[in-house]
Amino acid sequence: MENVLRTRKVTKYFYEPEKFQVLKDIDLEVNKGEFLCLMGKSGCGKSTLMYVLSTMDTDYEGELEIAGERLTGKDQNFLAAFRNRHIGFIFQFHYLLPEFTALQNVMLPALKLGKYTHDEVESRAYEKLKILGVEDQAKKLSSKLSGGQQQRVAIARALINDPDIIMGDEPTGNLDSYNSDVVFDILNELTHAYHQTIIAVTHDEDFAKRSDRVVEMSDGRIISS
Repeated sequence: MENVLRTRKVTKYFYEPEKFQVLKDIDLEVNKGEFLCLMGKSGCGKSTLMYVLSTMDTDYEGELEIAGERLTGKDQNFLAAFRNRHIGFIFQFHYLLPEFTALQNVMLPALKLGKYTHDEVESRAYEKLKILGVEDQAKKLSSKLSGGQQQRVAIARALINDPDIIMGDEPTGNLDSYNSDVVFDILNELTHAYHQTIIAVTHDEDFAKRSDRVVEMSDGRIISS
């Protein structure tokens, strides 16, 4: 199996209100096309680990490698460009721009990437909305969509640059059980039909159990994977 993400001995401290070790020697390997869930009680370090893996948090010891690129020690401009190309994000709240249409929201990361013409970006955005079953909502303002539709548009936006990894922070945390199931099925299909790698932080045991692999954390360590 091809590795898409690897950490070696990732350790992190918080210093406020006093020094506290929040991640302890995290060794993790994630394969291409794997749907992995990070689980554990509140305060176990899973969200902190996600921020390190996403390259948003660079204040750690150890090594992080994504898509064969060693990212430890790289500057913020490099990391911002790397994120936009290689990582897609899905959050608990969709963070769509309400004054933009669904289509415009999906196009934004690709326009920022600057790799495609405007027409190519629009065509790619329609293609992603179609995969998510919401292409008929493309011209609607995102503020006029239902919660489930908004989250699907947010997933389409995460897919627009064909990232190596999609990272989800409680991607179903704000949805009812019906829409949680819909989002799970979409993510599952993305991994198995499109070989998309997904790493999701979740509290939802049913969601995690149905993924390919559960990595459980406790007190800043991985206790099972």
